Amino acid sequence: MRVLVACEFSGRVRDAFLALGHEALSCDLLPSESPGPHYQGDVMDILHDGWDMMIAFPPCTYLAVSGNRWMNNPQFPDRHLLRRAAMQFFYDLYTADIPRIALENPRSVMSNKLCKPTQCIQPWMFGHREQKSTYLWLRNLPRLRRTRVVSLPDDKRLRERIFQMGPSETRQRDRSRTYEGVALAMAQQWGRLDAR
Repeated sequence: MRVLVACEFSGRVRDAFLALGHEALSCDLLPSESPGPHYQGDVMDILHDGWDMMIAFPPCTYLAVSGNRWMNNPQFPDRHLLRRAAMQFFYDLYTADIPRIALENPRSVMSNKLCKPTQCIQPWMFGHREQKSTYLWLRNLPRLRRTRVVSLPDDKRLRERIFQMGPSETRQRDRSRTYEGVALAMAQQWGRLDAR
């Protein structure tokens, strides 16, 4: 199966599909953190190249409802335009002419603008002792099944490590990496589907 992993610089989802024998390519404006097939550039350049499946992680900066508090802040006068562009990008990915599509985002304005997400997953459902609500918009793909449910630590700082990250130059990248257990579940469950 030919799988495009859009807006992924970590290579985790791409590598999980490659390990199972699929032809997978990651794409991001950033270079890939791990060696492997990667297109550094705009995903729109390769979106219509005959993919069987796309898993996309569009940037959430202007889509997440947690950013609503900044929408009318005079310090960010372009926020409405940037949100509109982000929404169009999300829509273009979701409606691409690709048989199977999954889009991942946190709680997002797209729930009201496009359609409700298909499911909400948590890292602890896939072997990671952390919580981070992650929503999936699925087209012609089944919901992900939990693979390894683990208990959460009592310490909120540990279980919400990603959410609680302080400001840094790498914060956005560090918060956007897909958990390895989730990447493996995507490859194992969705990679078994027929190519068409």
